Amino acid sequence: MISREGEPREAADEPRLTESRAREPMVLLGLLGAALVASGVAPADRKVWFLEVAPVLLGIPLLIATFGRFRLTLLSYRLIFLHALLLVVGAHYTFSLVPAGLWFRDTLELTRNHYDRVVHLVGGIAPAIVGREILLRRTPLRPGGWLFFLVASACLAGSAAYELLEWGAVLLTGSQAFLATQGDVWDAQWDMLLGLVGAVVAQLGLARFQDGELDALRADLPGLKF
Repeated sequence: MISREGEPREAADEPRLTESRAREPMVLLGLLGAALVASGVAPADRKVWFLEVAPVLLGIPLLIATFGRFRLTLLSYRLIFLHALLLVVGAHYTFSLVPAGLWFRDTLELTRNHYDRVVHLVGGIAPAIVGREILLRRTPLRPGGWLFFLVASACLAGSAAYELLEWGAVLLTGSQAFLATQGDVWDAQWDMLLGLVGAVVAQLGLARFQDGELDALRADLPGLKF
């Protein structure tokens, strides 16, 4: 179809598409900022709140600083937003007392609030997709076994590192609520396993979609570094 200016309709619509794709990360950032502010109003434990939102407070400036020269795909930004939102909500109540998790615990007659398990699962999914994107764009690695193995290994290592940071934070602050073990002696192992499972599931289920997102990003922003 030809536009009034004599250009193909797709070419005429391309700037609008690019603007729409560029606007969504800003919308997600605004929503996350609002959630962060709301979360900080009278949290259950101020010390735990700060420890839980620390990754978000560190990540937001980094994403803003790199948006112009190393913009990520919308899939990556959406998963980062989801993970950060879960952290922010959990920080307000402490993970053991998030109402949705308590409702599921009581309704399904579970032994614990599994909200933290969900966070650690998503904490494997989001870093896996972001890490896979960075490796595809900045290294010679291509989709295949080595990329899959390295991303999964990095996510497992990240989960283990976070457990060590939790341990250190508790030693320094004395706040057991930050661990959210709920009496489970294998809590750290479960958290690491779920991080690994999330990384594997993300790559198996989202890799092809992510490859399409990368192609779309290249088409929208041909001058962007890859």
